[in-house]
Amino acid sequence: MNSRERVLRAIHHQPADRVPIDLGGTRQSGIAASTYHRLKKMLGIDSPTRVYDVYQMLAEVERPIMERFGADVIGLNRRDVAFGILNQDFKPWTMFDGTPVQVPGGFQPVTEQDGSLVLLRDDQPIARMPKDGFYFDRVEKFPGAAHVDLDGYEPPLLSDQDMQHYRAQAEALYQNTDFAIVAPLGPPYELFYGLGTGDFEMWMITLASEPDYVSQLYEKLVDAWLDNLRRFVDAVGDRVQVLQVNDDFGTQHSLFLSVDMYRRQIMPYYQRGLDWIHQNTDMKVLLHSDGAIFPLIPSLIETGFDILNPVQTSAAGMDPVRLKEECRGRLAFWGGSLDCQKTLPYGTVDQVQQEVRSHLEVFAPGGGYVFAPVHNVQAGVPPENVIAMYDTARRFPMEHLSR
Repeated sequence: MNSRERVLRAIHHQPADRVPIDLGGTRQSGIAASTYHRLKKMLGIDSPTRVYDVYQMLAEVERPIMERFGADVIGLNRRDVAFGILNQDFKPWTMFDGTPVQVPGGFQPVTEQDGSLVLLRDDQPIARMPKDGFYFDRVEKFPGAAHVDLDGYEPPLLSDQDMQHYRAQAEALYQNTDFAIVAPLGPPYELFYGLGTGDFEMWMITLASEPDYVSQLYEKLVDAWLDNLRRFVDAVGDRVQVLQVNDDFGTQHSLFLSVDMYRRQIMPYYQRGLDWIHQNTDMKVLLHSDGAIFPLIPSLIETGFDILNPVQTSAAGMDPVRLKEECRGRLAFWGGSLDCQKTLPYGTVDQVQQEVRSHLEVFAPGGGYVFAPVHNVQAGVPPENVIAMYDTARRFPMEHLSR
């Protein structure tokens, strides 16, 4: 099978010739630029390390690395992946830990007195990276936290330039590669978690106490999402296999909100968008949500989500066996490789291999699984552990996949 066929079989709950692998296909299955640079040096690959996501300082994974680890997925990203900065005119830059990278020309952080880096828009700070940090924190307020005046508020829409970019890139990736293509295109802001950026506590109060306001805001956001979806599908046709939506509903130990609140206040609006996608395209919809979300999974399936990422098995209640048994044939899993908070950064190569194998033995049989890290591989992870993680998946015996 080629990569596209392999991923399509997996997300349709059919066995493939091997476990499909995602390395850098999404902004939640990527690798920190500093770790990526060290990985390339260990593999004897001498090329500039390019940062395509300056928010999380994620590396653009190059073809030789994708081929080395058997990656099957590639992302169709926006022109301006983070903070409205166009990914063009790359220039040299040095990270706090000394890693030499290339960053977009429009990336121009200001250094504060304490050494922190700040990004400005119209002379106002929108993001800050503390001195010796590895990624930025947003400080600008998103519409929910800002409690925008809905009478004059219009959500952002994709531009004609965006459509031209999507059309050209989708065609190039589809015709010139056999990768499965994943495109992130959810509502203009995550309907739950993302709307609270800048003051999440205030957004939670608004969500709980002003249902009419929240409903009106959601209507505007979903109307914009549907408009964006129609234009996006017109641009890319049937070349994209997976559409990604991001929203974090869980903490390490529990849900952020009750199942009842999700079903009453959020589910109907996501359902509008997902119904349109399923009625008008063949794309499967991947939801990225971290945390302990097992109680919410039946409702996510009912909403229309087809795939769950990152499958944080270290969070409370997210046992791999339980997940596979409860969701077999109804929800595919994308991630779930091993504990990326403990084992991957701090374990031995043997421990990484053992945990990856144990998870593959649960998730891989019968299809419904794409291998990926549980969120991005972070700075400081030993490159030998990264190699062990992906090599174990690539070499997983095929006979296990048909059980």
